[in-house]
Amino acid sequence: MTQANRDKPWLFRTYAGHSTAAASNALYRNNLSKGQTGLSVAFDLPTQTGYDSDHELARGEVGKVGVPVSHLGDMRALFNDIPLEKMNTSMTINATAPWLLALYIAVAEEQGADVSQLNGTVQNDLIKEYLSRGTYICPPKPSLRMITDVAAYTRQHLPKWNPMNICSYHLQEAGATPEQELAFALATACAVLDDLKTKVPAEHFPQMVGRISFFVNAGIRFVTELCKMRAFVDLWDEICLERYGVTDAKFRRFRYGVQVNSLGLTEQQPENNVYRILIEALAVTLSKNARARAVQLPAWNEALGLPRPWDQQWSLRMQQILAYETDLLEFDDLFDGNPAVERKVSALKEGARSELALIDGMGGAVQAIEYMKGRLVEANSERISRIEAGETVVVGVNRFTTTEPSPLTTGEGAIMMADPAAEADQIARLEAWRTSRDDAAVKSALSELREAAKSGINIMPASIKAAKAGATTGEWGLMLRQAFGEYRAPTGVSRNPSNRTEGLDEIRAAVDTVSTALGRRLKFVVGKPGLDGHSNGAEQIAARARDCGMDIHYEGIRLTPAEIVRAAREEAAHVVGLSILSGSHIPLVEELMRQMQAAGLGDIPVVVGGIIPEDDAGRLRAMGVAAVYTPKDFELNRIMMDIVGLVDPQPAAAE
Repeated sequence: MTQANRDKPWLFRTYAGHSTAAASNALYRNNLSKGQTGLSVAFDLPTQTGYDSDHELARGEVGKVGVPVSHLGDMRALFNDIPLEKMNTSMTINATAPWLLALYIAVAEEQGADVSQLNGTVQNDLIKEYLSRGTYICPPKPSLRMITDVAAYTRQHLPKWNPMNICSYHLQEAGATPEQELAFALATACAVLDDLKTKVPAEHFPQMVGRISFFVNAGIRFVTELCKMRAFVDLWDEICLERYGVTDAKFRRFRYGVQVNSLGLTEQQPENNVYRILIEALAVTLSKNARARAVQLPAWNEALGLPRPWDQQWSLRMQQILAYETDLLEFDDLFDGNPAVERKVSALKEGARSELALIDGMGGAVQAIEYMKGRLVEANSERISRIEAGETVVVGVNRFTTTEPSPLTTGEGAIMMADPAAEADQIARLEAWRTSRDDAAVKSALSELREAAKSGINIMPASIKAAKAGATTGEWGLMLRQAFGEYRAPTGVSRNPSNRTEGLDEIRAAVDTVSTALGRRLKFVVGKPGLDGHSNGAEQIAARARDCGMDIHYEGIRLTPAEIVRAAREEAAHVVGLSILSGSHIPLVEELMRQMQAAGLGDIPVVVGGIIPEDDAGRLRAMGVAAVYTPKDFELNRIMMDIVGLVDPQPAAAE
């Protein structure tokens, strides 16, 4: 292939959004000016979970992991001076996907855009939220119904829009093996298509199959990951043809975007992450027949805190060098006919088909949520154990750990911090929005929305009407909670200890000794305060504590400090462990410590884990936190011994 006949490159995206809609808008326009070719919007946790910025659960979470969008005014500000008709916009939003798409449509109409020309994607995948990410609102069945409502609506009104982006990204972050990642994602797709068949005319169904896209993760074992993508292509083609009778090959194409593995980014020697990100990007670009349609790369320092604009630019330049300076796009597929690749692809497909058959036998993905969650927690436990034992080498973490000081992580401003005033600013604008709107119009639109949810008609028209009337994200979420009820997903942490015993004998003996001294089994309450749904760490701590003989209490995600304090009192906790990865640790821990003191529980040690800068760790210790753990503390057995030491009533005897 000549230079002139090079393939077009994939879309270059940077996953971004923080603080406020206005600040994020400036970031987007800056990135677009540097050659980024698509927008990828990160929303904050209140927006993702259907709460307004001033809700109790939103405290400390506003603008932390993405941009807050509470109403139409925020969406206007987010896309100010960005013509939506010319954009390809990916919105990483799930439970509130109908609402954010409604706001997007309303802003596009205000801009004078032809809505039928809008191009982009809403993630809109709720199954993985129950399994790995935790930003669900409703139970699985009504959630599935709203996914297909969005799909059916876009078929009619936004024919270029991808109505669902099945996301296996977080499955890998939660510990999924490649076979599980393939099977669980494809099972989710089948659940959606089975429901969607009932909502679109038969002659349009193949086109809708062609609009479904995927969002995947690419890990460091890049040959396996490359083979996984080729397996995805083959299996999706097989399912579309054999299960759904889609005869047109272009509607059976496996269309996917990717972010490479943030889970594998290390806090230790973080400059090494640049190499990891590049190697992982190769997994989804080298094989032409399984090449990503869009790629977004994390920044090298995301294990430390928020990346700066320069850090994001560095990741964008990596993509541009790969696409424009190398000759990658000038060749046919480099791996067709490769016997090693074909063997691995075949083995992955066989493993995935076996897992899919098991899920189908349970009635499909919705019915198999508890099974899949348990499998992920167990697989993640095995992954962590291999790193602890040194069987899986992580450079700079469990091998080659001596290092020179990094100039990239020193000096003022090395890590960007979220604007501490952004939350108050967002709440003030939210209050002003509420006072300026037509309350009667909002009330009428919300009533119509609730009735649409209850009656089963498509949720989108009522959502768009509510958006234009001035309803808020929290009000939209409340209507759904009233119509469908609240839901708490399974934790995947069994009460029964696993069969894993290697290296635990000494800790179990210490737990037994301390429990005898305490007069009862050492009680460990593990809590996830706030809206952070990344529960992998909490699950692994709870599972390891259980295997070490502690009596654990873990209810799962999305708890208020008051609920955790109540559990500590009712369970007579000896120690409380908190896991927070969203950056909201200071306000949430501050409130919890205040309530612990007020409840007379100030003598119970509290430990905190998360992505916590050292300055913040010092502040937490000053509040009375007994120990702070960050991603560099990967040895769970050492953490278990620390916990035993914290509650040992006879520390001298244990020395």
